[in-house]
Amino acid sequence: MQTVISSRIPRWIRAIFVANLIAQSAIIVTGAVVRLTGSGLGCPTWPQCVEGSYTPTARQEEAFHKYIEFGNRLLTFALVIIAIAVLLAVFINVRSRRRAGIPQRPAIIVLGVIPFVGTAVQAVLGGVTVLTGLHPLIVSAHFLLSMVLVTAAVVLVARSGDLGDQPVVHLAPSPVRFLTWLMVGVAALVVVLGVITTGSGPHSGDAQSEARFSFDPQTVAWLHADTVFLFIGLLIGLLISLMLFSSTGSMRKRTLLLIGVTITQGGIGYVQYFTGLPSALVAVHVGGAVLTWIAVLFIPFSMRIRAEAPAPTIP
Repeated sequence: MQTVISSRIPRWIRAIFVANLIAQSAIIVTGAVVRLTGSGLGCPTWPQCVEGSYTPTARQEEAFHKYIEFGNRLLTFALVIIAIAVLLAVFINVRSRRRAGIPQRPAIIVLGVIPFVGTAVQAVLGGVTVLTGLHPLIVSAHFLLSMVLVTAAVVLVARSGDLGDQPVVHLAPSPVRFLTWLMVGVAALVVVLGVITTGSGPHSGDAQSEARFSFDPQTVAWLHADTVFLFIGLLIGLLISLMLFSSTGSMRKRTLLLIGVTITQGGIGYVQYFTGLPSALVAVHVGGAVLTWIAVLFIPFSMRIRAEAPAPTIP
């Protein structure tokens, strides 16, 4: 009797990858809370919170802002711990596959390193943000790098669900795949314009700072909204396309989920615009933007499969 060794990534390792995705998403929301409460300079120095102390002190003038900013910094340590867990999980998987003679998964190894390196870069960039007094470009780069790390986390989760790294087998026609990637590109543009829109409004990140960008808030908000409409049009086109060929249930479910998230996100966006950008709604909108981006990224992975590499057999 022979036992075939599976080359799948173990479920417990995938669970760690999912935890990384959740944590990378959560810190974006907490970062938004820092900005929306004007706590960007709650800890005016870095890496210390205030000169001579790594934690908030009673002598600081930043009131509750110091605790909000310090809390966000603490979450960074949680990210580091999870990033180390991802590295260890990848290392254990590499060793197990080597012992079993199973082909390695180079993509998983590379993607598993990104959370640790990215979090380290984010920590440094966060310090630069504080030391430059919330410079517009640094603040924007800080947020966009977080979105890049979320992207890498999504890819890690998706690729770890593949059977292997063999050549891609496409499940959708080329025009549909092109439409999907075009939609991903427009979604990325929506995110960038969202950063500019928020940075041109009243939420600069510090109570004493003016809007980071000098753009007219109404103009950039309209441009952001128009790009969202383009995204919605592409999304509707994708849904119609999926109805015209034998698409899989996964494709349709993920597309319908994205439509639901997008409609909700659009509604929140308009409400916050016409109600004067209340902080609570803006925070929810940022969280919605992260969820929308994640939902968008998972769709292309539903349109292909990767074959499993031949595994050795043990007598």
